[in-house]
Amino acid sequence: MTEEVRVPVEELRRFVEGVFERLGVPKEDARICADVLLAADLRGISSHGVSRLILYVNRIRNGTLSPVTNLAVVREGPTTAVLDAQNGMGMVAGYRAMELAIRKARAFGLGAVVVRNSSHYGIAGYYALMAAKEGMIGMSFTNARPSVAPTFGVEPMLGTNPIAFACPTDEPFPFCFDAATSVSQRGKIEVLARLGKPAPVGWVIDKNGEPATDPRTILAGLPKDEYAFLPLGGAGEELGGHKGYGLATMVELLCSALSGGPFLKDLADQDEQGRPKPSRLGHFFLALDIQRFLPLAEFKRLAGEILRALRASAKAPGAERIYTAGEKAWLREQEIRKLGVPIDPPLLRTLNGLAAELGLPPLA
Repeated sequence: MTEEVRVPVEELRRFVEGVFERLGVPKEDARICADVLLAADLRGISSHGVSRLILYVNRIRNGTLSPVTNLAVVREGPTTAVLDAQNGMGMVAGYRAMELAIRKARAFGLGAVVVRNSSHYGIAGYYALMAAKEGMIGMSFTNARPSVAPTFGVEPMLGTNPIAFACPTDEPFPFCFDAATSVSQRGKIEVLARLGKPAPVGWVIDKNGEPATDPRTILAGLPKDEYAFLPLGGAGEELGGHKGYGLATMVELLCSALSGGPFLKDLADQDEQGRPKPSRLGHFFLALDIQRFLPLAEFKRLAGEILRALRASAKAPGAERIYTAGEKAWLREQEIRKLGVPIDPPLLRTLNGLAAELGLPPLA
């Protein structure tokens, strides 16, 4: 197989913006969407980067995703808001919602905003980092189309429901925890399918609770309830699978119940006949102004000391070093900005096919 190619970050950014604009996304919104996708690739989360572009393209083309995002205010108070994205671009809805949460936090110390009737919004960490860049603590959760079985179950009920938390430190990079509440997620299965590699045992189970490893079969069977991801911790309770299940349910409550939006099976992107439909996802955003508690510089110093103490603790035999959340992503970003975004050959062919359809210059 031909090795992956490296595409300069700004070239890829212009390409992604161009695709969104050709599909009717307003210029500023296209910039936001491209920035969210590129942020994933820069941080080494290829499952949520430009590889997901075709997902948005297909949904805009089949009418389940509106290229123009008209956010409606359903309810608003000094520190809170409920927004309706009306099946618009999830990245735009997420960006505007966290902007609003940050403005409220700056004025009142705290901002909490929920969004309903939205769509896939990229990596949760992007929005938490928006707050961290403003000297605040940021949190971002989203539900997702059903793909995860509850503990002791085999039916996909919950989404991968990620949790992101970010805060500034006195180091060159913020602390940023961004993870699904499942062992793995659909984007990683899509990457494995593209590369012709099996999924690890312990990620996915079939209707009988047996491990499944064929990525193409898994992707085809997920919408039919034939397969399900396991919650973080794996099957049963012995290794803490019930904890991942509980966290996923917490995200569902914050993103669905609190926003007054659909939940669980109603978030599927296909109807019972297999026809595409809007997924109508919910998001939760929180911004907390650190300076309402103590001086920002003092918080940054304390946060940095905590992280440095963790990294300096005793290492396991054979371990090279200990990392803290967000550090590997920051190191990866420095490398990718210099060398370009790695694109595997199947994805490059897909993107260049899209470029030809839309009359855009090809990549690489």
